[in-house]
Amino acid sequence: MTTHTGWQGRFYEDFTVGDVYDHPLGRTITTTDNIWFTLLTQNTAPLHFDHEYARRTDFGKPLVNSTLTLALVAGQSVTDVSQNVYANLGWDRIVLPAPVFEGDTIHSRSEVTGTRPSGSRPHLGVVSVRTTGVKQTGEAVIEFERTLLVYKRGHGPRFEEAS
Repeated sequence: MTTHTGWQGRFYEDFTVGDVYDHPLGRTITTTDNIWFTLLTQNTAPLHFDHEYARRTDFGKPLVNSTLTLALVAGQSVTDVSQNVYANLGWDRIVLPAPVFEGDTIHSRSEVTGTRPSGSRPHLGVVSVRTTGVKQTGEAVIEFERTLLVYKRGHGPRFEEAS
């Protein structure tokens, strides 16, 4: 019998500027997701959890909490971008070009926009990506830039025992 190691994520050396990762998992956002996330984060905007209130707005139905959209799309990117993250350094230029509604299915992709070795931590590298989330219509619903510190191959918690 052969044992195969599962996906371990990318390390700093695996990132090349211009590479694009189509993240493998999509997710349909449910009413429960939207209400629970909104209430969990103490967002008091009834547009996210009061269907009667939302019906009376220009949207005509509940709008998905934009920070839920951000959290979902960021989470979708982890398997390709930050499986081996040391720390997030920044989130920039978050834009929401189209609304997300309960029942929309979100997929995402990330493009590597920059890489450089860390100046202060030789076992890490700095990676910058632009991530875009799209709904089932193909319409972009969120875009953001993220900068993170990523372990170099052979370093990090997963490898400390072997070092």
